[in-house]
Amino acid sequence: MGTMQTKQQALEKLKKSKFRASFQLKEKDRKYIEEKGMDTIRSHARDFVRERLAPAVIPNDGKQTPMKGHPVFIAQHATACCCRGCLNKWYKVPKGVELTPEQQEKIVNLLMYWIEDQMKEPVSVHKNSGYNS
Repeated sequence: MGTMQTKQQALEKLKKSKFRASFQLKEKDRKYIEEKGMDTIRSHARDFVRERLAPAVIPNDGKQTPMKGHPVFIAQHATACCCRGCLNKWYKVPKGVELTPEQQEKIVNLLMYWIEDQMKEPVSVHKNSGYNS
């Protein structure tokens, strides 16, 4: 996105944040992903990023991404791609400028990378500190 780093480097950095690391897919999120398939989830991620993150001005920035209700929302919080403030803080993406299609696709790729990584892991019953319950 702003700074050049791999998806793996981004996830490693995010894991050092207690808040970001607290987000995990729950069983119902996993079932939803299995029912819909990764292509549909990627399509949803593209829509959410385009509608909620890409505009130059977002009236409810910082509050536009729910903490639950869709696996992509969970991924957005886990990867700090939930609002323009977090994109700026974590990836140096400037506020007040519309995201390019390339930036949007990089965000979607990071979200999907996180989701795919989560789907490989067994469901965790610990580590859930209430941020996404």
